[in-house]
Amino acid sequence: MKTLRDIGLLFVRYGVQMLRNPVWLFVGLSTPLLYLVLFTPLLNHLPLGGSGHGRAINDFLPGILSLQAFASGNGPGFGTIFELKSGFTERLRVTPASRLALLLGPVLFATAAMFVFDILLVAVGAAFGFQVHLAGLGVLAVLLGLLMVTVASFAVALAIVTKDISSFASVVTGLNLPVLLLGGVLLPISFGPTWLRVLAHFNPLYYLVVASRELSGGALATSATWQAFAVLVPLCVLTLAWATRVFRRAVA
Repeated sequence: MKTLRDIGLLFVRYGVQMLRNPVWLFVGLSTPLLYLVLFTPLLNHLPLGGSGHGRAINDFLPGILSLQAFASGNGPGFGTIFELKSGFTERLRVTPASRLALLLGPVLFATAAMFVFDILLVAVGAAFGFQVHLAGLGVLAVLLGLLMVTVASFAVALAIVTKDISSFASVVTGLNLPVLLLGGVLLPISFGPTWLRVLAHFNPLYYLVVASRELSGGALATSATWQAFAVLVPLCVLTLAWATRVFRRAVA
């Protein structure tokens, strides 16, 4: 119960911080909306499994939701860097707060914020012709949450290890581009050559993107969905365990 209470207190703390600086709300929502509004019309004449504007957005929006989960996961890492520089992390050493709660507080808040953005994106997408399948989106939400927790936990641990915003940003930037390109976020990876399709299978984001397109179309019990769970669940557990160990050492 104490751990849950500590998580709740930290969740509220990070929520207040975001509301005090609403520019992050605008930035977090404007980028995926720009992708949705400016990039989707370019896909109307591509063979994405059908024709018409509605079909293009049905294939594109699920990739944007996956992109949002991956990109939002880096936020807690930057926040951890600022807290290290301000001495906040150092002050945590003398508190009785649960070390697991100190990690999960910002991670879970970032995850909740991501879901708020996702709901707005789906609402905007529906206005542009996106077909909403609630059951599929519900299962997809679980997968998005798994990726978000994985990336956010990794980002927090990496921030503690590097302790410098330049080093942290360099690693994140270096990883982002190949992960996103091999994930097939903007276009299906099936459009690529054989060697690219093989290489994509070593990218966890690829499994989420493929499953997201299946789930958004209303197909629940597909091999893509089970493969995504088989990859993301153990990856989330391992990353969370590593991040918890790093965080405990930092505030021991």
